[in-house]
Amino acid sequence: MTPPLFADNLQIGVTNKWAKNMKARVNINCDEVWRSNDYPMNQAVVEPEGRRIHLTGQVAWDTSFNVLHAGDAAAQTRATFDNIKIVLEAAGGTLDDIVTLTTFYVREEDKDSITETRRSILNKEFGPATTGIQVAKIWDNDLLVEIVATAVIPEERFREPDY
Repeated sequence: MTPPLFADNLQIGVTNKWAKNMKARVNINCDEVWRSNDYPMNQAVVEPEGRRIHLTGQVAWDTSFNVLHAGDAAAQTRATFDNIKIVLEAAGGTLDDIVTLTTFYVREEDKDSITETRRSILNKEFGPATTGIQVAKIWDNDLLVEIVATAVIPEERFREPDY
């Protein structure tokens, strides 16, 4: 009997040499479950070997806690990913190292613009396991989006932040 991971109904994408390196990241998408299609996401991600980094929920704040782009969810999403990128780069990572992503958003009408912005930023090949949750409010009344990410940075790239 074929193990479930290798069943015919799975689309398995590997970002490294799967056959030679069982420590590689593996993306899993099942035909019997909704498809991620061209979105930069996967139904499941088997994290690769490396250093797991859990980011605090990031928002569109500048370094003085001023809200950037009040009223514009797409611009706030872009600014939030800019902050995520800065944090990951401090440890030697990139946005492609994100394995899970949770997006909290306030307004229903912003879902499409948040999704399109995320699609323009993230690489489909490295799309994380993703979920979105509508909430009544985020920390500051002017914030429309908060994103929580978990990444795995390969050992050879990981570095202790220098500050």
